Amino acid sequence: MSSSSISQGQLLAGHLQDVLDGRWAPTRAVVRDYIQSEGLVPQSGLSLDDYRARVLKQMTQMVPLGFPASGFRTEHGGTGDVGGAVTAIETLGYGDLSLMVKAGVQWGLFGGAIENLGTKHHHDKYVRGLIDLDILGCFAMTETGHGSNVQSLETTATYLPESGEFEIHSPTPSARKDYIGGAAQHARYAAVFAQLITGGPDEEAISRGVHCFVVPLRDANGDDLPGITTSDCGYKGGLPGVDNGRIMFDHVRIPREDLLNRYADVAADGTYSSSIESDNRRFFTMLGTLIRGRVTVGASAGAAGRFGLALAVRYALERRQFDAPGGNDELLLMDYRTHQRRLLPLVARAYAFAIAQNEVTAELHDLQSAAPNDVDPDAVRSLEAKAAAIKAGHTALAQRAISEAREACGGAGYMSENLLPLLRGDIDVFTTFEGDNLVLTQLVAKQQLTSYADDVQGLDAVGWVKFVASMAKNVALEKTAARQVVQTLMDDSDEDPENSSLTHPGTQLRLLRNREEHLTRTAANRLRNARSDDEQEALEAFTATQDHLIKVGDAYIERIVLESFVDAIGRVTEPEARKVLKQVRNLFVYSLLEEDLGWFLMHRHVSVERAKAIRRGVNDLCGDLRPSARALVDAFGVPDVCLDVPMIRHG
Repeated sequence: MSSSSISQGQLLAGHLQDVLDGRWAPTRAVVRDYIQSEGLVPQSGLSLDDYRARVLKQMTQMVPLGFPASGFRTEHGGTGDVGGAVTAIETLGYGDLSLMVKAGVQWGLFGGAIENLGTKHHHDKYVRGLIDLDILGCFAMTETGHGSNVQSLETTATYLPESGEFEIHSPTPSARKDYIGGAAQHARYAAVFAQLITGGPDEEAISRGVHCFVVPLRDANGDDLPGITTSDCGYKGGLPGVDNGRIMFDHVRIPREDLLNRYADVAADGTYSSSIESDNRRFFTMLGTLIRGRVTVGASAGAAGRFGLALAVRYALERRQFDAPGGNDELLLMDYRTHQRRLLPLVARAYAFAIAQNEVTAELHDLQSAAPNDVDPDAVRSLEAKAAAIKAGHTALAQRAISEAREACGGAGYMSENLLPLLRGDIDVFTTFEGDNLVLTQLVAKQQLTSYADDVQGLDAVGWVKFVASMAKNVALEKTAARQVVQTLMDDSDEDPENSSLTHPGTQLRLLRNREEHLTRTAANRLRNARSDDEQEALEAFTATQDHLIKVGDAYIERIVLESFVDAIGRVTEPEARKVLKQVRNLFVYSLLEEDLGWFLMHRHVSVERAKAIRRGVNDLCGDLRPSARALVDAFGVPDVCLDVPMIRHG
C-alpha cells in the first residue's frame, strides 16, 4: 500500500471519527489518553483481590481528570456536565470494562441516587466525598427474589417515631440484596431501595412503596457494622475487578434524615407526604431520574463492541489463508466475501448505534441540566423509551459483535493475550443489568401501544391488557422528535417502497416505519380480542402476544437508529466521509432487511425480486466498503495500547 493511500485512509478515518465522537469529543480524548498512558486493558492471571485493588487505584487516578465531578450540579459540588460524565464512562469501554463498571456504580448509580433523589442535606453531606472517593458506595436495588420487578422488593424500611429512625430489615432470604457492585469489599455506604412503612398519629403503619435510603455498611477498618452481613459473590463470568457482593440487614437503624426525600418525606411523627399523589407515578418518577445508568451501560457496551470489531478487522487485514490466484501470496481474510459478510455489517451497525447513542446522551444532558420547572414530562417519557430501546439494542449488538469477532479470529481469537475472550466474558452481563434486554424491549413495545399514557404506569400484565383493550381502534405511534431532513427524504420517495430505489434513504425509512406500524397495529388488535372483564383471559392474551411485543420493540429500535443515522449523515459536509457513511448506512439497512426477509416477504412489504436484490446488495456493499475497512475501524478511536496484541503485532 502506498504512502499516499495510507494518508488518504488516515484522513478518512479522522473525518469519520469526528462524526462518531460528536459533541463531547474533547472528553473522549482525555479518557483515551488515560487508557493509553496507564495501559488500561483487560487482564488475565490476576487474583480477585489483586484485580479489585488495581481497579480501585485506577479510579483514584481518574478523579483529577475532572469527569467524576461532571455528573453533579455545580451547586452540589460538581461541574454540571452530564453528557461529559456519560461520555467519559462510555469511553472506558475501550479499555477495561471492570473499571467502567466500578466507576459507573460509584459516580453513576450510587452518586446518581444521592444527586437525583436526595435534597440539600444529602448533597452537602455526601456529594463532594463520593466524587473524591472519600465516600465509597454501592447501589443496592436488586434482590435474590426480585430483579426487574422493583416495585415488589421485600427489604423493609419501617419508621419508628419514638426514636426518629428507620429500621432497615431483610425479612426473608429472598430479600437479600444480590450481585451488588462494591458490596463485597470496598463500599462503606449503600443506596438501599426498600418498602417504606410508616403511619402518622392515629394511622396504621402501611407500605408507601419503594423508596431509597443511605445506609452505612462498614466501619473505617472495613468491617461490617452491627446488623449488616455482607458476603462475596466470588468469581463471575467476567468483570473480575468488580467486587460484587450480597447484603443482609438485621433491624439496622438509620436516622430519619437518611431517607432520600426529594419526592417524598416522613415527618418526625411518622406522617408521610409527597408532592406526587399517585404511588405509581411517584415510583416511576423516582426511577426515571436514574436513567443515566441505563444510558451509560448501553454506551459503554457499544464502545466495547467497537473495540472487539477493531481487533477482528485489523487481524483480517493481516492474516492470510489459501493461495491467491496467479500469485505467490495467500489471500487476506478480509478479501473473502464470507469474512466481509461476517464483520462489515456489524461494523455498519456499530456506526448506526454509536450515532443514535450520542443523540440519547445529548437528550439526557439537556434534560438533566435544565431547571426542574423547565423539564417537559413528555420529553422525559420519550427519553425513557429511547434509552430503554438503545440500551437493549446496543448491548445485544456488542455481545454479538464481540462473539463474532472472537470466532472470526480463529485460534488467535481464543487466546487471552489477544483480549477477545476477556471482552466476551466481560460484556455478557451487559444484556442483563440496568434492565434485562427482553424486559426492556417489551417495555418499549408497551410504550408504543399506549403512546406513553400515564394511566398504564405500574399496571400488571392483566391491567395493561385491559387498558389496551379499551383504547380507540387506531394506534397512533409515538415518533421520535421531528426531523426536517427525515420528513424531506420521505416526501422525496415513492409511497410504495417497491417503486423507489432501495438505496434512497426515504425508501429505507418508509420500509422500517411500515413494518413497525404493521406490527404495532396487529399487536394491538390481538390484545383487544381479550375480554377486559376476564383476568385469566387477559393474562393469557398477554402471554400469547409476548413474542409479538418483542418484535414491535425490535422494529422500534431499528427505526429510531436509522432516523438518527440519516439525520447525522445530513450534517456531514466532507465529501469522502459523506460518501462512505452513505454506503455504511445502506449496508446497515440491507443487512437488517436481509435478516428479516421472511417477515417482509410474508406480509408482502417487498417482492421476491426485491428480496433477491437485497441479498445481492449486501454482497455488493461489502465489496464496496472493503477498501475502507481499516479506516472504518480506525475511526472508532480505540487507543493503540488496546490494539497492541500478538495476533496483530505478529500477523
